[in-house]
Amino acid sequence: MALRVVFMGTPDFAVPTLAGIVGGGHEVVAVYTRAPAPAGRGMALRPSPVQALAEKFGLPVLTPATLRTEEAAAAFRTHGADVAVVVAYGMILPPAILDAPALGCLNLHASILPRWRGAAPIQRAVMAGDAESGVAVMRMEPGLDTGPVAMLERVAIAPDMTAGELHDRLMPLGADLMVRALGALERGGLMFTPQAEAGVEYARKIANDEARIDWARPAGALHDHVRGLSPFPGAFVLADLGRGPERVKVLKAAPAAGSGAPGTLLDEDGTVACGEGALRLLRVQPAGKPAMAIADFLRGRRLEPGQSLG
Repeated sequence: MALRVVFMGTPDFAVPTLAGIVGGGHEVVAVYTRAPAPAGRGMALRPSPVQALAEKFGLPVLTPATLRTEEAAAAFRTHGADVAVVVAYGMILPPAILDAPALGCLNLHASILPRWRGAAPIQRAVMAGDAESGVAVMRMEPGLDTGPVAMLERVAIAPDMTAGELHDRLMPLGADLMVRALGALERGGLMFTPQAEAGVEYARKIANDEARIDWARPAGALHDHVRGLSPFPGAFVLADLGRGPERVKVLKAAPAAGSGAPGTLLDEDGTVACGEGALRLLRVQPAGKPAMAIADFLRGRRLEPGQSLG
């Protein structure tokens, strides 16, 4: 017998899971997502990726500004859901919502819990140089990603993998995991295990100033920093590169041989000295322009070895 599901999600990462649930024959009785937001040059209101897919399926879409009112809780209860599935929704669910579905609320989280609870688990895993990541299905409770885990899949993080590439790897894997979890729940066979008390790390949201490259750090750490923030929001340098102060995102780099004062350009190929070793810039994106190879960026700029990149 198919489950009555309330789906709650917003970005691209959540789209395959919604599609998988619909394709699995479950009855999606409502889709909750964040309200349309201004986007593009014209700043026209654009629906979330989840809303766009839900409308294609003809599913009812709700975009409440808050879930913390009795009216919101009462409206949620009218769906008569067996279970709520939450994937990167972007809003905290209060107890009145968590307690409404008969079989609880399941969350798809992009980490190997309890490591990287919180808002930015994919980016934090890569920035930390982790060797693996994964997706987990857990039962939600009032704490931040503290609920017991039912199913988990692991994936290796390759040495040069970016956060964007890991995101794209985990997205379909997570969708398949949640569909399998719902199948087990439907049969009464979904079992939960409490998270370990050791190994908890919090994946706080990426702050803007945190993305700036600190050349005093070792090259290996900066390599992880760059790939962990690629493609968004992008690690960046702020320096005078021959055309006045510029903010330039570094989207791809690699550790390289060399040494010098941190931030010093060592050669004409884009190698920059770090606190330990050096980092060769490979792909960058100047403000307001598309991403480009470092050779294209350096062409026409008056940069010579010995200059500082901030």
